[in-house]
Amino acid sequence: MTAKPQLVLDLAGVLVSNFSSAFWDTLAEGSEISFQDIRVQFDEVRRDLWTGKMKEDEFWGWMSLRIKQINKEEARELITQSLQPLPGLNYLAQWSEIADIHVLSNHCKEWLEPILEKVEPYARSITISNQVGLRKPDLQIYKHVVKQFERSERTVVYVDDQQKNLKPAIDLGWKTLLDDPEHKWIDQVGPMLMTNVL
Repeated sequence: MTAKPQLVLDLAGVLVSNFSSAFWDTLAEGSEISFQDIRVQFDEVRRDLWTGKMKEDEFWGWMSLRIKQINKEEARELITQSLQPLPGLNYLAQWSEIADIHVLSNHCKEWLEPILEKVEPYARSITISNQVGLRKPDLQIYKHVVKQFERSERTVVYVDDQQKNLKPAIDLGWKTLLDDPEHKWIDQVGPMLMTNVL
């Protein structure tokens, strides 16, 4: 029996939505800081959060210094609500019949738990950046995913919503698709996996 091709999917931006401006707006509501300012400041610590150097509890401590009235549990619920399923999530069962699915995401795993429950039944592996201490586009996190492949010489299709994250995948010989607002990548990935010829 021929080994299945490998389908590697980003999570936020591909299977679920990224944080929306409404999320940041609600978070900053009633505080002295604007949602634009809190987003800019979040970008300054995102690297440490995504690589696990900053633990989730430390992040909420950091946030409480900027938004005094922040409630951790309410804020976590806001995060959960902001991560809305995207159309690709509905195809996991179908794709898992013809490919081994791997998830590769820059994120904080603690915030993804409700989504991961929907993904886990179909995924051969799930790599979340804050759990492995690496983040995209660092080539090492892609090599970490390769270790999860049954056979590394199989066809690999990788989907991400950020162009910069595609380059390391291309360097590894993976075929890549850039997610788009209309989710046209979904129509492209199916035939790629079915034929195993890219």
